Amino acid sequence: MMPSQALNPYLPSYEYIPDGEPYVFGDRLYVFGSHDRFNGKLFCMNDYVCWSAPIDDLSDWRYEGVIYRKTQDPMNKLGLYQMYAPDVAKGPDGRYYLYYTLAFRSVMAVAVCDSPAGEYEFYGYVSHPNGDRLWDHSGDPILFDPGVLVDDDGCVYLYSGFAPIKDVPFFVTGWKKRTCKGGYVIQLQPDMKTVTGEPKLILPKAGEADGTGFEGHEFFEASSIRKIKDTYYLIYSSINGHELCYATSKSPTGGFKFGGTIISNGDLYINGYDSDQKAYNYIGNNHGGIVQVRDQWYVFHHRHTNRHHYSRQGLAEPIEIKEDGTIPQVELTSCGLNNGPFIGRGEYEARIACHLMSAEGAGRYGVYFGNITFRKHPYFTQSGKDRENSPYQYIANMRNGAVAGFKYFLMQDVSEIAVCVRGPATGFMLVANGLDAKPITRIPISPSSAFTYYGAKINIENGKQALYFTFEGSGKLDFKSLVLK
Repeated sequence: MMPSQALNPYLPSYEYIPDGEPYVFGDRLYVFGSHDRFNGKLFCMNDYVCWSAPIDDLSDWRYEGVIYRKTQDPMNKLGLYQMYAPDVAKGPDGRYYLYYTLAFRSVMAVAVCDSPAGEYEFYGYVSHPNGDRLWDHSGDPILFDPGVLVDDDGCVYLYSGFAPIKDVPFFVTGWKKRTCKGGYVIQLQPDMKTVTGEPKLILPKAGEADGTGFEGHEFFEASSIRKIKDTYYLIYSSINGHELCYATSKSPTGGFKFGGTIISNGDLYINGYDSDQKAYNYIGNNHGGIVQVRDQWYVFHHRHTNRHHYSRQGLAEPIEIKEDGTIPQVELTSCGLNNGPFIGRGEYEARIACHLMSAEGAGRYGVYFGNITFRKHPYFTQSGKDRENSPYQYIANMRNGAVAGFKYFLMQDVSEIAVCVRGPATGFMLVANGLDAKPITRIPISPSSAFTYYGAKINIENGKQALYFTFEGSGKLDFKSLVLK
């Protein structure tokens, strides 16, 4: 029996938690995020749930249950509005505060609980001292994607903002016209919900960033704040959508300078910024945060499934914060929280592929009818319905030239390889140890209505290796797992 290993995605295959905000409380790592629905038609259709893992075993995730229901908000008693990306902070009083917005309502709500993953209770809305809700009038910016920091001195800061190139139509924002200038910081009183002073614009939007250093990576959404030593790191999703960037400052309220890209869910810019570079994976919006677990830092973010951007799953990768404070961009892998390659033997689910492309490459999800736009493309999907605890996830619709890549395995005298596939397909599964490498074996594939194992001998060097599977043939197949012997 193989020892437990941490996979990417790190949660069970039926779970769809994007926008992950990771925090260590006590001896456990908690992840708070939005909650998508499998094959959902909108973002964030489910109630908030929480997952946690012991800090000494990031493969052992525990479902903490539903921590907050959308109908608990007084403005959402019928549950008609989705709760978008949340954040959680431990307040000066030792209690835990959960911040969120309802879909484009531009009202920042707060819930509170005595424990990180208990049942939160509605607490109130971020408001001025006179009781008026913050940014509740036409012409105000949009409150969106909270990031919350309780500083060492007890001061509380809320980061927020939503800045698409074009303003959001007023019929979407409750019939109130909204201006979208960039990312803001808002200081709060120790009660965690009353505004102190005036919000301050700190990150520029596209079209208003000339000369700032943010050009090409302007603020879009997804504020996430961390303090590391004496430096404040503001992680955000840029106008490019697929990347998480960071900016740094010695002050929590201004002076932020662009740092770079931490990760892209298509591995774009991994070899330097190039707007013409092709994505190695299907891209879409991105949102996440960073966390230190023992001596290692990680970035949490998400991927997209089912040929659209409404069913997203959490991913994580180790990162390095250098002595000068910079964070080099990291690549997508299948083994992020594993802190090293997988054991090069046994069976692995195809759902952990970190690269996925058609013969023509990948693409950007976001169109509503993705099943039409991407009808000839491979995609991640699952059996069963949403929230079933026994479905299996797999790669569907691999046609001629489709590629699924896995990084990394620690090979040790591997001599046989197999794939578990099904479908009306005839041809070969070519196996290589790199995206552009020559095949090192060919697995013959025959049509099958049920998942069937097909194998071949393989000669692959020992050590850390990637595996790329390319289907060459006619028809299409579903790819469930691979086996190394």
